[in-house]
Amino acid sequence: MKNYLKMLSCLKSYKAFFVLAVIIMFFGSFLEVFQIGLFVPLVDVMFTQNKIQIPNQNLPAVVYNLVDYLNSLDPKTSFIPFLAFVMLMILFKNFLVWSYSLVMSEISQRVMRDIRYRLYQKIQNLSLDYFSEKRTGELVSRITYDANLIENAVSYGLIDLIRQPFVILICIVTAFSIYPFGAMIIFFLFPFLGIPITSIGKKLKKISQGTQEKMADINAHLLETISGIKLVKAFCMEESEVQRFHSQNFQLYKLKMKSVKRLILISPITELFACVCAIAIIWLLGQRVMARELSFGVFSLFLGSIMTIISPIKKLGNANALIQQALSAHERIYEVLDQKATVCEPDQPKELEELQTSIVLKDIHFEYSQESGIVLDNVNLEVKKGELVAIVGPTGTGKSTLVNLIPRFYDPSQGEVIFDGVNVNQVSFKSLRDQMGIVTQETILFNDTVKANICYGCPDASQEEMESAAKRAYAHDFIMKMPEQYKTIIGDRGFRLSGGEKQRIAIARAILKNPPILILDEATSQLDSASEQIVQEALDKLMKGRTVVAIAHRLSTVIKADKIVVIDLGKIVGIDKHSQLLKNCPLYKKLHSVQFQM
Repeated sequence: MKNYLKMLSCLKSYKAFFVLAVIIMFFGSFLEVFQIGLFVPLVDVMFTQNKIQIPNQNLPAVVYNLVDYLNSLDPKTSFIPFLAFVMLMILFKNFLVWSYSLVMSEISQRVMRDIRYRLYQKIQNLSLDYFSEKRTGELVSRITYDANLIENAVSYGLIDLIRQPFVILICIVTAFSIYPFGAMIIFFLFPFLGIPITSIGKKLKKISQGTQEKMADINAHLLETISGIKLVKAFCMEESEVQRFHSQNFQLYKLKMKSVKRLILISPITELFACVCAIAIIWLLGQRVMARELSFGVFSLFLGSIMTIISPIKKLGNANALIQQALSAHERIYEVLDQKATVCEPDQPKELEELQTSIVLKDIHFEYSQESGIVLDNVNLEVKKGELVAIVGPTGTGKSTLVNLIPRFYDPSQGEVIFDGVNVNQVSFKSLRDQMGIVTQETILFNDTVKANICYGCPDASQEEMESAAKRAYAHDFIMKMPEQYKTIIGDRGFRLSGGEKQRIAIARAILKNPPILILDEATSQLDSASEQIVQEALDKLMKGRTVVAIAHRLSTVIKADKIVVIDLGKIVGIDKHSQLLKNCPLYKKLHSVQFQM
């Protein structure tokens, strides 16, 4: 119940719409039973031309007055107007059904819009360490598949959860008004119907959890294999990936069928119960109708009232199934929404001015988790304004982790990152990161135009500014050869571009931003010699007049650095210029000899 109320809390913003829908539902439910009551005068007065006979009950005077009025009608003169009245009531009832369905659909779509927005906003604001633990496909599944389950619960399940009890209540009042003893016997049986329906709902929730997890697995598999299609084809793994997808897809199919088998049980169970109730009613009241103690029209109203309850119960069972599935999805969605970012701005962040003196990493210790072990151990480093500082070392020694602390993608486990004497924990993300341009070995491009990718982060840049940045990055010439030049769509992750072309667009993006601080994370390590030379020339232009921290895979690119930092096993084992490190740092000398003897 607590989770259900938490799920319904998403309706708070639309309570005026919701109250309106509930009011319309009430009147629509009343007219649904009222149209059954119209069968009484139609049969007793119009067709059989008998009098309506109701049991001697302590009913309100208005009921007896209405019966007297209907009994006084002339069947021949009243038949056509009565049919017209019936038609009018049915039209009005269906107008009310359309109205509350439209209002509830509006509410459900707004709720889904809000949930998807909140989820995406939350995901964007979570720290990078969260994404090292979660698969992209799993997060996508929560925004799409899980959110759709809540939409079904709000737009369909919630309508029936509110409307059907109204119908049941009105039918119960009608049935007890006609024959209390018979109604009591019938309604004594109703709780037994709730046992299998409740049991089915509980099982559906468990199955739904498995279905959502399997859907996340499939989404993750699709994203990985489609984005990595080159690798799949390079290793001839197409058939293997197809078989892996087939296995996951088949498991999803089995879970779906488990759910379907239980859902379709609700209908025959309620139908069987309805048959038992109908036989009991005929046995109880049939003799009174034959003895003319009760008119056939009133008997039909009692039977219709009881039978009408069966359909709402069936719909409530289906609504319960939808809600149980939605509760499972809601729990998964709130796993994301309740997640706390590990790297947060202070409540009143300072605005950082452009770098004037230096960036200092003081007594830095870092570990991603206790299981991963120490990544950086007692690192102390100063990067002065205007310096080119290169970071080298074997693979997996913490080079990328170290530079990721500067823009505060992560916070150190111990120690401080100080920017002009100010701890970066005290400043706003925007004022810190606006000063930095980052070019990584894995070029990140979007499935958009060349222009949109270059201007990412600088949407107000003019055409001249964008082209100037592209020229400085040696990208303008190959862009102009494209079918639509700067308006060309480059494909998912820049699929239509070569590695060197991707990197030059990324450099153009950094040039356009014109940051005072530049972070290069092995920006040329994956390029061939020809592409590397062009990209390196573009980087040289980009680095002029800036403070640069560069992770270098090839030592030839950092020989001229003002300071080279050598890292091994998370510790700095040497800081100096190239010539001095060759003399004083065994690890650097080893790295140099390995590369230049090849």
